[in-house]
Amino acid sequence: MRGAAARLAESAAAFGAVVRNPNLRWLELAWTGSIIGHYAYLVAVSVYAYGVGGEKAVGLIFLARLMPAALAAPFAGMLGDRYRRERVLLLTNVCRIVLVGSAAVGVFLDAEPLIIYVLAVAATIVTTPFRSAQAALTPQLARSPSELTAANAVASGIDSLALFIGPAIAGLLLAVASTGLVFTMTALLLVLSALFILLIRVEPSERPRGEVEPSTIMSEAFAGFRAIGTHPSLRMMVALIGAQTAVAGAVQVYIVVASIELLDFGRGGVGFLNSAIGVGAFVGAVAALSLTGARRLSPAFLLGMILWGIPLIALAVWPEAVAALLLFGVIGVGNSIAGVSGLTLVQRAVPDEVLARVFGVIQMLLLASMGIGAAVAPALIGFLDLEGALVVTGAFLPVMVVVAWRVVSRIDKTAVLPDREELRILSSVPIFAPLPGMTLEHLAGRLVPMRLEPGTMIIREGDPGDRFYIVAEGTVEISEGDFPVSELSAGGYFGEIALLRDVPRTATVSSKTPVVLYALDREDFLAAVTSHAPSAEAAEEVVSSRLAGMPVGGARLPTG
Repeated sequence: MRGAAARLAESAAAFGAVVRNPNLRWLELAWTGSIIGHYAYLVAVSVYAYGVGGEKAVGLIFLARLMPAALAAPFAGMLGDRYRRERVLLLTNVCRIVLVGSAAVGVFLDAEPLIIYVLAVAATIVTTPFRSAQAALTPQLARSPSELTAANAVASGIDSLALFIGPAIAGLLLAVASTGLVFTMTALLLVLSALFILLIRVEPSERPRGEVEPSTIMSEAFAGFRAIGTHPSLRMMVALIGAQTAVAGAVQVYIVVASIELLDFGRGGVGFLNSAIGVGAFVGAVAALSLTGARRLSPAFLLGMILWGIPLIALAVWPEAVAALLLFGVIGVGNSIAGVSGLTLVQRAVPDEVLARVFGVIQMLLLASMGIGAAVAPALIGFLDLEGALVVTGAFLPVMVVVAWRVVSRIDKTAVLPDREELRILSSVPIFAPLPGMTLEHLAGRLVPMRLEPGTMIIREGDPGDRFYIVAEGTVEISEGDFPVSELSAGGYFGEIALLRDVPRTATVSSKTPVVLYALDREDFLAAVTSHAPSAEAAEEVVSSRLAGMPVGGARLPTG
């Protein structure tokens, strides 16, 4: 209990630092306006499509929006590496404002539906660079590692809340007005987001901007496909994740039809049902914290899959308003449990050197399968009616779970679980305190234990930085030149400056007594403080940040 309280206090202090950093504050507020508007717009587009062409139009517009975005997503992040990131964010928002605002005008003027659809597809495509540019800009704005991790945690929390707030606002507006008003509100939120971006002040950095060869990008993607294809359990897991995402796409169609035809909620109910999923997802995320350090995660992953299916069958049998809200909440719970456990299972199963590429492949498959699910749902409704489509779709995932249970559970048998002591040591470092439990578990698995005798030089001033260190036992001495300047004992940490600033080691650190250290390689450390999977691109983004005077184990020293 005390450990949890200490970690909460450290996290709260880091969040306070985010608020006190003007640039990070503006960035988080810009993200808030952007993501709330995004979720509200999704609801409004679905309702508009249903009003024009029924469930078939809802499915087709989902497919038309997601497939181009899936193809664009792997390349959109390159913009943040080639140009100033705050300008990428601003340009993205300006394009979205124009497109969404034009859609609002089109609705008010009764424009052809095709025009509204084209604008919706274009708005989805131009949204793709925003998240990657935002994530890459965050380290440039942070003034310390703990501030950096806290900023990423805040962004994740905003995303979770927006999943509830955006659809709820859309539902309220749709209950009393038209989709045009929701489009207008979305455009205004994006204007607000753009204004916050204009307040950000970033010193231009001289980052290498060499040409990126298309063949390199393709080889990276194919390496991810090869890793998945050669691992039977992972292959089955990815198939289940794709199936679950296809069901999620179908659910977006069913929500519209059920709200208007089955539950008599009207158009506003589409937003309320989506909000119920958001509330359930938050509850599920809290429940998933109990999975941290669990040896077997496949049962939780497969349970999450089942929780996506059973509520759909129950809704077909019990089409009542209150029950529907509860059932969609259960879907949200299942989504979080499956997402958290599935992410960790992939991290445990995949070699670190191809992990980022595997996640890139999974991201592409998720977007594509969601679009396919949304496109198939209207056909099921037309063939079986809504209740029948709900039953068939709801049974799909439980049946797949029965088939895949043994294969997926093998991941638990081959995975290497981090020691609980390593988790405790890692979570005691303020830099990592704000990270979610599953991310800590993944990082703990990367720790390298070291036992050193007195007088051993650990890092030398002027050498390149390759590792971050945590002191578990004993005492180390920090020197600049030939002069000792400080000591660190258990709980202290050092080595972050050279990694984050991409400079030579700024001090020499030697063991004064017998010591036990835990080392974290450069890529793993940089990936952790930006909440990204390890990759060379993320490392280069982080080391360009301008961090100065970072505390090391409580002392403000230039320890490299």
